[in-house]
Amino acid sequence: MSRPRRGRKYLVAMVGLPARGKTFTARKIAGYMGWLGYPTRSFNVGEARREQLGPGQSHDFFDPSNRDAAEQRGALGQQVLDEAMAWLRGEGRIAIYDATNSTKARRDAIRARCAAEDREFLFVEISNDDPVAIEANVRETKLSSPDYSGFSTEEALQDFRARIAHYEAIYEPLGEEEGSWVRLRDRGRQVVIHEVFGWIPGRILSLLTNLQVSRRPVWITRHGQSQFNVEDRIGGDSGLSGAGAAYATNLARYVRENPPGEDLDVWTSTLQRTIQTAAPLEREFGDWRALDEIDAGICDGMTYGEVRERMPAEYEARRLDKFDYRYPRGESYRDVVQRLDRVIVELERYRTPVLVVAHRAVLRVLTAYFLQIPVEKSPWIDLPLHTIVKLTPTAYGCIEERTVLPPQVGEAETGQPS
Repeated sequence: MSRPRRGRKYLVAMVGLPARGKTFTARKIAGYMGWLGYPTRSFNVGEARREQLGPGQSHDFFDPSNRDAAEQRGALGQQVLDEAMAWLRGEGRIAIYDATNSTKARRDAIRARCAAEDREFLFVEISNDDPVAIEANVRETKLSSPDYSGFSTEEALQDFRARIAHYEAIYEPLGEEEGSWVRLRDRGRQVVIHEVFGWIPGRILSLLTNLQVSRRPVWITRHGQSQFNVEDRIGGDSGLSGAGAAYATNLARYVRENPPGEDLDVWTSTLQRTIQTAAPLEREFGDWRALDEIDAGICDGMTYGEVRERMPAEYEARRLDKFDYRYPRGESYRDVVQRLDRVIVELERYRTPVLVVAHRAVLRVLTAYFLQIPVEKSPWIDLPLHTIVKLTPTAYGCIEERTVLPPQVGEAETGQPS
């Protein structure tokens, strides 16, 4: 994939107390901007600490009055910042510096470093004073951390609460004199933006102002087998085959028996094979033109054998560069990324589970986003027919679970060529 190489480079520094969702947010920024085509990487000080000092430091290690530990933490923070700046001197465009950065003095040093190396900066402060939300975040993400391997739940909770208290004792919120920053308060209920300008910061803001720091799944599935699938034809707007109709029935049954939550929003494309697949769910659903299959242009309705025979140069060009290849008068995978941008932002806005019934190329690109697979590799993500993929974002990645719902016995399933 040909990625942008020129233009301003950015250091995005996270700010906030522990258990507020900084790492979740940092990973989302890195995944989103990388998905859009900007070389982006997150640099996490906590991970560096565990790699170099080993996991299991008690809360005493984070006590600001513990001078030896404070020196070690400062050295680790500086080392990770050095790595982030080195990344920006090379191929990187955006570096996410994931640390508490809890004092003004620390943030002043970051700003000075960016000025010295002619880098733009943006502070992202995650603020939350809701004890219920904090406790839930601690239990969901911190108790499973390697730092607490072998600890009882109560021991781990007590130690981590003490760690938070150490940071609270010295924490200084961002001030207006600190340049470019955004503050997200109480899981996005309030967003404060200060001196933020430019295209890249604007895309980051678009994500942050919609991002929900919550563990809720996104289900994706291709439509049931269509008549064009049976004939191995590209694109079109054919209806479901017998096997496809059986899958629609099985999908509705599965959703009823395995509800992902109290509410489930269902999204489809505008093409009849996805609408027919969603119909047995007996739920209101929204149809998105942005979720329509990749536009095959003048190749729409052909088989790949016919393309190879009639348009050998096009067939070879697609074989050599499947991501950037654009069908004549149609689209490329790269084009699909651009039109799915608003879909991604809307998915991140939802607090409830969403089921997306769409098409292979579209769902490959969505899967690449959630699993943080380089988007140029999306054309080779395996997404067979009649399979539900459950994607659950977490602070340290995304859990993928697949469930195959085969058609009725005796009904063949033929996959459209990829």
